[in-house]
Amino acid sequence: MDLCFYLGCPEPAWLRRTTVPLFVSDARLRGRKTLHPATCRWALDSGGFMQIKNEGNWTFTAAEYAHRVRRYRDEIGGLDWAAPMDWMCEPEQVARTGLSIREHQARTVGNFLELRATAPDLPIIPVIQGWELRDYIACIDRYELAGIDLAAERVVGLGSVCRRQATGQIAALITEVAGMGLSLHGFGVKTEGLHSYGYYLASADSQAWSFGARRRQFQLPGHTHLNCNYCLDWALIWREDLLDRLSRTSFQPSLFEEAA
Repeated sequence: MDLCFYLGCPEPAWLRRTTVPLFVSDARLRGRKTLHPATCRWALDSGGFMQIKNEGNWTFTAAEYAHRVRRYRDEIGGLDWAAPMDWMCEPEQVARTGLSIREHQARTVGNFLELRATAPDLPIIPVIQGWELRDYIACIDRYELAGIDLAAERVVGLGSVCRRQATGQIAALITEVAGMGLSLHGFGVKTEGLHSYGYYLASADSQAWSFGARRRQFQLPGHTHLNCNYCLDWALIWREDLLDRLSRTSFQPSLFEEAA
């Protein structure tokens, strides 16, 4: 499988402790006075899900976010891309803001355009948001009307999918959108999703290793912490096992044709 997998990273210090690609949240970095050069490539999560869930809005401006992304790029290095300040479209997120899916999409596209216009030097990627397939198509159309050719973008984030990724609906969605020639990144993809439709993704990130360790109170032999949900050793073992299993996964197009 030719997929770039970013390991979900809860500790920014890991950026200088490993060579595997990491996915790091802005929320983990923005309060740090000192940043250290990375020894790996990595991508930046804007933290949109928690922003909308907890605040119902973004609590900082696009200019403030762009300033931080530039600092991370220059002081840490190795930054592949950064997510924009997008607006998720899960039913609970839409209910939290009291806005429509159309408005969430408009604000997602609007923020990307603002960041692209005011900070063209930064590797901010577009993200398409929606809930039903028709929503995602409408979001793609919004980008096209704004003059953004998503097929020409190096990466396009696919939002609001992680909580329903094992279903036939999301498999059909991804195959349909990938069929438009988009190089997709899957946010927060769990192992079931990668086995089911990872073939269609250019990249993905996951912190499932941490959730599993916390839920099972898992601890590696010789480790003294309560469990390994913040443990780089366990995260790397989990990653190697996942990639090994994915390399032996047989892709079956008929499953996706039926789901569609």
